[in-house]
Amino acid sequence: MYLSKSEEAVIQLSSEALRLDGKSEIILCASLFYFRLPRGLWKERLNKVKAFGYNAIDVYFPWNHHETEEGTWDFAGEKDVAQFLQDVADAGLWVIARPGPYICSEWDGGALPAYLFVKENLRIRDNDPAFLRHVARWYEQILPILKKYEAGQGGTIIAVQLDNELDFYPCSDPKGYISALRDLALQHGITVPLIACAGQGGLYEASGFAEGVVPTCNFYPNDQDPAFEEKVLFYREELARRGLPLLVTETNRSHFLLRRLLSAGAKLLGPYLQASGTNFGFTNAANNWGNPLSFLTSDYDFHGMITPEGHIREEAYEGRMLHRVIQTYGASLAEAKPELTRSASSPYRLALKQGGELLFLCQVNEQDEGAYFHGAEEVIPRYTTLVAKANRCPILPVQVPLQTWGIAEGTLAYATAELLLVKQLEQHTMFVFHTDGEGEIRLCFNTEVQTEAGTMRLHDAEAEDQVTVSFQSSEQERTARIHLLSGHVIELIGMSRSRALLLENMDDEGGLHVGEWVKRISESREVELSWSQSLVNPLDTLGDECLSIGDTADYLEKHGVYRGFAWYTSQLSLPLESTCLGIIVQQASDVVSVYTGETYLGTATPGGGSHFLPIPSGARIEPNLVARVEIWGHTNFHDTNLPGLHLNALKGLTGIVGVTSVREINQNWRFKLMQYGEDKDDYAVSDYDDRQWPIVSVGGWLSAEQPAHQCYRKQVELTKEADTWILYTPGNFSHAYAYVNGHALGQVNPLNPYLDLTPYVKAGDTATLTLFLDKTYGSLSGNIRLYEGTAAKQWTLSSCQEDGLLQHAKASSVGALPVEGDISLKLGTLSWLYGDLRDDNQGLGWRVYVKGSNMKLTVFFNGHLVGRLWTQGGANRPTFRGGSDESFYLPGPWFQGGESGNEIAILLEAVSASEDALLEPLRFVPVFEN
Repeated sequence: MYLSKSEEAVIQLSSEALRLDGKSEIILCASLFYFRLPRGLWKERLNKVKAFGYNAIDVYFPWNHHETEEGTWDFAGEKDVAQFLQDVADAGLWVIARPGPYICSEWDGGALPAYLFVKENLRIRDNDPAFLRHVARWYEQILPILKKYEAGQGGTIIAVQLDNELDFYPCSDPKGYISALRDLALQHGITVPLIACAGQGGLYEASGFAEGVVPTCNFYPNDQDPAFEEKVLFYREELARRGLPLLVTETNRSHFLLRRLLSAGAKLLGPYLQASGTNFGFTNAANNWGNPLSFLTSDYDFHGMITPEGHIREEAYEGRMLHRVIQTYGASLAEAKPELTRSASSPYRLALKQGGELLFLCQVNEQDEGAYFHGAEEVIPRYTTLVAKANRCPILPVQVPLQTWGIAEGTLAYATAELLLVKQLEQHTMFVFHTDGEGEIRLCFNTEVQTEAGTMRLHDAEAEDQVTVSFQSSEQERTARIHLLSGHVIELIGMSRSRALLLENMDDEGGLHVGEWVKRISESREVELSWSQSLVNPLDTLGDECLSIGDTADYLEKHGVYRGFAWYTSQLSLPLESTCLGIIVQQASDVVSVYTGETYLGTATPGGGSHFLPIPSGARIEPNLVARVEIWGHTNFHDTNLPGLHLNALKGLTGIVGVTSVREINQNWRFKLMQYGEDKDDYAVSDYDDRQWPIVSVGGWLSAEQPAHQCYRKQVELTKEADTWILYTPGNFSHAYAYVNGHALGQVNPLNPYLDLTPYVKAGDTATLTLFLDKTYGSLSGNIRLYEGTAAKQWTLSSCQEDGLLQHAKASSVGALPVEGDISLKLGTLSWLYGDLRDDNQGLGWRVYVKGSNMKLTVFFNGHLVGRLWTQGGANRPTFRGGSDESFYLPGPWFQGGESGNEIAILLEAVSASEDALLEPLRFVPVFEN
């Protein structure tokens, strides 16, 4: 039994409705995240969400935002969850609370603390006692706060979500895991419905169908997908069979799509990220939105209705309009059911609870088309033209009793204009319709009426009980009046859609108040700001403590480093007479900049894989190596294409190899055509006799079989001077598996084509390489090289997070020199750039645009890390996703007022090995009030 079905519950769920305090509601829910907004903007942003039609927000609670290191909790200041929930309640908004433990949300590690990733014998996001013990500690912190702000307990939380889109993750026991989270929630007294959302439609995989947990759906379709409603209706019926409503906890932000979801019976409409924000600090994630690697920008903006700085976009007006339509039909719409019998060409319809239906004239095509629909024995419209506008979905009433609005006699037979608003005055009810072109309205009565055509066109009645009027949308509203025998007056008002979007309210006298579009400011403004610069020795660590970690490097998290920058130093002792061709950084992420002596070798973003950096022409390798590493962010989404995209992936690096030999080994492999299912291990051992096998180039055997299961073997003499051997397999090897001396190296990954042979071979020995190919259609384009070299030793490690960087910036500012115009940095160099900004935008803040090439920026403002950016230029620049990659936001609440004292400090890094870095003067665009 679902906990929410109790008749005493504040929130009740059934197959046909979601009821709050006994009242059926359609929930229009916007994501709004306190951790991506300054505390000083919480109330303002909540009020904007409500002003544009939303009656709820969904909010994640990131575990690692409140526990930045194991056992240290912070719920104060900008992290004051209780105050945020109080602000939400004061704003009159419902809350879908999402405490994880995993949240995704393009947030560092999906909010899982990185210390979990180095715990032995712990399986994250699974029914694992070790993991659940840590989750219990988090829930002990967050759930009592959520309990206090439940609906009926003094707050407005109406549901609590367990985990997030578990169906994307290889959880071995969804039912056991979700049941365990449920039990923890119940132990803390949570009484509102517990939900679990499916990210790709796997209701069981996301919820385990655990007793007492409500499965919900996240849909991210192409908004113009013509078959979308068919899919949604399947889930609606599946959930109805379980006695539950369709709750869409996440979807795209267009209200066109939300209308389509409404037509399929959804009771919760939850567009993700209608209110944008900023990933302040080192809270960005890395994920698979690139090819496959991408870095999430500090700006977090999917072009929802409110920008990160609070500007209103045009889509917000669509939200307000949809809200008015929903409110107009009230409980009758909130308890409506989809009409499941329809022809392929007819619009989707909802059967209203109090009679009649709503027709959704959805046009998914990119061009307008003429349209009509069938009413009671007639084709509609009768006197005008109905046009289905591209990417629009007006909601049209058909045979709706006027009793829906308290008028005893009569029916709204049909309208080809959307009914936006009904205002009930004493003996006077006003119906406001809107359309893009012509609108036709028919009402039927069982008594005699008198009609004043006013500025609408009155059509001859085909029956005594009918009144049919039409209007052409324009900049002036059109009106008509119908006088009932009871003395009641029905006033019909026709508006243009453009004016309806701007309708702010109707006053108590029935006057319409239409506003104006908010004008966006994009022009920059001159600011009084002087800059100074202090160069930083790139070989120096910015942290205070330096730890010796032995002759092998290891990941940062194993040394308690979870965010920020780190510096590895090591010694590379090459054999005499050896020439170093380059270095390989092993299993490295996220941003790795390497120096040998004072020579900069380059910056790479290997995504947890290995990467070769050549020695620049004319340079020589020095024994002392420095690798500066920045954790851009732990991935928020599990993906196996790169090591760094695994949800529990670690950061830093595991070694550096000085490469002294590169050998092409594509030729002279022994070949055997295998049968499907043959044991690979038999052919991989060193002493297998392959002397009768033909000799070919790797992948070179032609075969008519598809797929062709092929085995290639080759013996390679290893140099005595090296201590590290790495197989490099770039290109396309289809499905390939590599072995050395009978030991499996794993599947060849073209995105990470480095395989370390070192644990299984010895210097001077002969190594037997075996490659198994499942060759399919198309030719192979791969090749194979063997890197031989020497591993760096005598490793040290230091690290620095926000506070340490700020301390270094302050100490370095003493010797800063004034600069003007463009800032240029030589290859691999670093500097601090300082500015003192006046608060001359009335405390509203600024959007600051960055332009340049090959420059990476870490931007602080009055002690807050507000942005991390990487300007265009260079093949080593990763893909950036999630928002603007060319600007950062200075929030108004973080200004200290006055004409000075607002400090900007920017750590600049030149990150190209071939071109100097350039930063053009920053462009300041003021935030405006709206």
